[in-house]
Amino acid sequence: MSITLIIVIITCLVSITAFNRPGDIDKLSFWPYQMHRSNEYYRFLTSGLVHRDFIHLFFNMITLFFMGDAVEQFFTVMLGSKWYYPLMYVLGLVLPDMFNFFKYKNASHWSSIGASGAVSAVVFSCVLFAPWQTIYVFIIPIWFILYAVLFLIYSVYMSRRGGDGIDHTAHFYGALLGLIFPIVINPQVLPFFLNRLLNP
Repeated sequence: MSITLIIVIITCLVSITAFNRPGDIDKLSFWPYQMHRSNEYYRFLTSGLVHRDFIHLFFNMITLFFMGDAVEQFFTVMLGSKWYYPLMYVLGLVLPDMFNFFKYKNASHWSSIGASGAVSAVVFSCVLFAPWQTIYVFIIPIWFILYAVLFLIYSVYMSRRGGDGIDHTAHFYGALLGLIFPIVINPQVLPFFLNRLLNP
């Protein structure tokens, strides 16, 4: 069984169980105010196991399911071990939320849930080995490298604008992590990516 499938199964089980238990979602959510007051830093990880609703869960997990195995195999070949994949996923749960932890640690009203930061990291790792792969956004075909650039610009804009209830900051930093992490582990990933980019 792949690491991706294990993550998907565990996340679905916890999320679906918590849908009928709002108290469980509160206990597991990323809530900087409570984390700062009570040292509940486990929430960096557990917030990625719960989702707002079935749609939120479905889109995160279907994306992870289809792209995760490819990234897992890429890491095994290029980084030398498949275990870098779950390491990046865990970092994708924690690091993108660090900015909001310090920003909202004194704001009792602010919290978030979902694995979007980690899923963004997985998705954007795909850019490094398949930049010219075509994906469909609202039935419009678009190259993955172009989608990556537009996504980062959009995330920065929406993070500054705010007001839609979506943690765009986590999306942005998760995406950056997915691009940077493999290169840090193995710098040869960068010339590999450039070769793919310049030779579509």
